[in-house]
Amino acid sequence: MSHRAFSKRVCKEKRDFDEMKNAAAEFYRVSRVPRDIERALHELFLHRPADLHGYLADYFANLAAPPRISRVKGRQVYDARGRLSVEAEVYCVVHNKEKSMSSAAVSSHLVPNSQERTEHVTAAVLWINEPLNSMLKDQNPCDQLKIDDILSTFFMDRCLEEKEVWDRERPKVIPSSSPPQTKDKKVINKGKKSSIVEKPFPPVEPQKPVLHGSLAIGSVSLAVAKTGAQIQGIRLYEYIAALRNQEPPTQFHIPVSLVTLLSCGKTSPGKLNLLEEVILIPKVGQQVKQIITMALEVQKEMMRIMNTLTNGGASEAFVCDSGALAVSHERPEQPLDLITEACTNLGVPLGTQIHLALNCAAHELMDPSKGKYEVAAGVLKSPDELVDLYQTLISKYPAVALIDPFRQEDRAQWEKLSSMIGNSCSLLSDVSYNSQEPPIPGVRGRILKHINETTVSDLIHMTSEQQGSVLMGTTCSEPCNGDSLSDIAVGLGLHYVKLGGLSGAERMTKYNRLISIEEELAQQGILVFKEKHPPPLFPDSPHTHSGTTEGARSGLEEHSSHLIQTDF
Repeated sequence: MSHRAFSKRVCKEKRDFDEMKNAAAEFYRVSRVPRDIERALHELFLHRPADLHGYLADYFANLAAPPRISRVKGRQVYDARGRLSVEAEVYCVVHNKEKSMSSAAVSSHLVPNSQERTEHVTAAVLWINEPLNSMLKDQNPCDQLKIDDILSTFFMDRCLEEKEVWDRERPKVIPSSSPPQTKDKKVINKGKKSSIVEKPFPPVEPQKPVLHGSLAIGSVSLAVAKTGAQIQGIRLYEYIAALRNQEPPTQFHIPVSLVTLLSCGKTSPGKLNLLEEVILIPKVGQQVKQIITMALEVQKEMMRIMNTLTNGGASEAFVCDSGALAVSHERPEQPLDLITEACTNLGVPLGTQIHLALNCAAHELMDPSKGKYEVAAGVLKSPDELVDLYQTLISKYPAVALIDPFRQEDRAQWEKLSSMIGNSCSLLSDVSYNSQEPPIPGVRGRILKHINETTVSDLIHMTSEQQGSVLMGTTCSEPCNGDSLSDIAVGLGLHYVKLGGLSGAERMTKYNRLISIEEELAQQGILVFKEKHPPPLFPDSPHTHSGTTEGARSGLEEHSSHLIQTDF
């Protein structure tokens, strides 16, 4: 190469280098990198930490771009009982790299091991991996309200599409020309007219169908909430509390743990169907460990009593899927007598130190053809007869809450029972699938469930607008190792939480998480205990919907007696 050619090449390389240097200087000037580095070094010199590079890493991490959702992934998983379920996983771009942030699954009341369940899960996975993945891409995972609005809007659009298809395919019904039947019917007995008038039997209102894929909504919402908490470096209960109160609270309280002791429902041995669960309600102010220890002692004593009876020819007790003892009984008084005897033997005052709640699940016992409830095999009772039965039980045993004592259509019996026992016992109704329906007369508490399409924002809204709410899981399906429910209960500021019986990893994980949260709050000095109050469970008068959000919030501040209940 000639000297001239060499000189020309050197000059070009120098020009290129100068241009690149100038471009770099302009890039750094616009992005203010030198200023940030200068400030970082200044702070480093002032603090002189032991870990210099760790300090710089944290300093620049605070200047990094906020994480954005890169994708959401849905997969089929199996719950704690080997049943098909769905899990949602959230990925974000953090420091220019994609990172798996969190995953979550919610419960469902779907029929176990059925083709319908498989279709639901398959649709949910498809929703997450295709439309929801596209809709949530580049969204801020800390904007829970916006994310949940996207999810709810998507779900409502799918519901409308499904309704249009159903309207097109359903057969046309031709109105009957025959005159309507009268509701009042005179009974003729031996030629004499009777003045007895039969009360009309309220027809069974059709249950809202569960849209295939709805599990995707609740799972993604919870996974995003866990992601937001992780990004902000706080616990999930702190994150939910901040969302609910619009700012981080300065104090927390631990909801009182309600423990399922016995199961005497339709799936339990014996003839008795009425008592799906008998639940222990400890006095307010006890630590979670104390409550668990006491409940285990009562359960152990009941087992001893049942084993003694077994030797005498009675059927044996065993632990059922809900984690509680399943015993064979024929009358509702028998399981309550068993608990009474166990508490007496242990010297635990039943009615002062311990109260009971009865989950009747009566809507599952109605025989529409006869208009009666099958409270035990072959034993049918009308709604009015069931009122009398409940009154007898409440007068004899220290039960301070009845959950779903009737189906929702029997509104007259709800009101009648409340007027008879309302001063000593609260009536709670499951409104998970009919949250927009008018309140049932006499109801003091509402049972909610974090299932299917329920978002975190939905839970916050419902527990803020409705006093005396109960967040209730299901026995049908429960994630294998999720403990988020305990965080949700604390974050929502509920007074009570029901995590099921004291058996099974899926339930004990939640109890252990509640213990961990209690210890964390105590160590930080921000754990408070709510004032003790006498029975019933929710002593306020039967609630009604507040006219405004402000009214609901003021009522909430006066008495935030919500309960998060799970039947796992």
